[in-house]
Amino acid sequence: MTNQAHVPVLLERVVALLAPALESPGSVLIDATLGLGGHAEAVLRDCPNARVVGIDRDPQALDRAGARLMTFGDRVTLVHAVYDQIPQVLADLGLERVQGVLFDLGVSSMQLDLRERGFAYAEDAPLDMRMDNSSGITAAEVLNTYSFADLARILKQYGEERFARPIARAIVKERDREPFSNSARLVELLRSTLPAASQRTGGHPAKRTFQALRIEVNDELGVLERALPAAIDALAVGGRIVVESYHSLEDRITKRTLAEYTTSKLPPDLPVTASKHQPPLRLLTRGAEQASVAEVDENSRSASVRLRAAQRVTEGKAA
Repeated sequence: MTNQAHVPVLLERVVALLAPALESPGSVLIDATLGLGGHAEAVLRDCPNARVVGIDRDPQALDRAGARLMTFGDRVTLVHAVYDQIPQVLADLGLERVQGVLFDLGVSSMQLDLRERGFAYAEDAPLDMRMDNSSGITAAEVLNTYSFADLARILKQYGEERFARPIARAIVKERDREPFSNSARLVELLRSTLPAASQRTGGHPAKRTFQALRIEVNDELGVLERALPAAIDALAVGGRIVVESYHSLEDRITKRTLAEYTTSKLPPDLPVTASKHQPPLRLLTRGAEQASVAEVDENSRSASVRLRAAQRVTEGKAA
C-alpha cells in the first residue's frame, strides 16, 4: 500500500483545476504551502510551460522539497517565508502577477512524521508545534504561561472543544505542580479530564486540544485571513486559486473570502453590468469538494479535506 503520509491530497483534481491557467510560456504558480513538493512536482510535470514559486515557513520542508524538485532546474524557486508574505515574495522576485496559487493548509506530512516536532499526539514528544522551529513561541510555552481565560479561549475557538474550561483549569493546576514539556503528560491530563462518554466518539481525546495549540503557536487563522486576499490580488486575469482545508475553521475563512470576491454588490435587477463592476472572481467548484471513498481508502489524510477553487475574471478588488 502507498505510504499514506506522503500522498498529496486530491492531486489529480488540483492539477486539473490549475492546468488551464498554466498553459502559456512563463506562467507562474505560487505553491504557498510547499511541504514535500508533491503538488508542485505534478504541476511541473504536467504543465511544461509553468514555473513554480514554492513557499514554506519550515526550512526542513524546503530542503526536502528542493531535493525532490531539483531535476526541474530553474523552473523552481524556493522561498523561506510565511504564506501571508506573498506580496513581498513577488516583489523580491520582480513578479507583478501570477497565473495560479495553491494552498494545501494545515500540518504537513513531514511535520507529523518527525517525532521531535511535537505535532502528533500518538507518541511522546517535546511540545513544540512550531512550523518554523527556528523562531516563535512553543506549545509548551503556551501551556505554561497563558492565563486560564486565554487557554480556555483558544481551546474553544481554535479546537472547537466543548470542555475548554475544565481542560484549561486542569492545565493551570497541573503546571503549578510541574511545567509541561512533553506531549504524553498533556494527553494523560486530557484523558483524565474529559468525560468518559465524550471519549467514546469524535476520535482521539487530544485531537482538538492539539489542533488549538498548533493554530495558536503558528497563528494559522490570522495568516490565512491575510494570505487569501493577497493571493487573489496577485492573480492575473484568467489566473486560478485552489485551497485545500482540513477543518471547519480554515474552510469557513476560505468560503467567506471567496464569497467576497465572487458576489456582486450591485442590485440584481440592473439590465447590464459593466465589466468594471463585475466581481473579480468566479467559482470553479460548487461548494466544497471532498475526496472520493477510493482516495480516502488510499490516503487517510484526505478524509477531512474540503477543496474550493476560483478563477479571476476581471481586474479590481472585492466588489
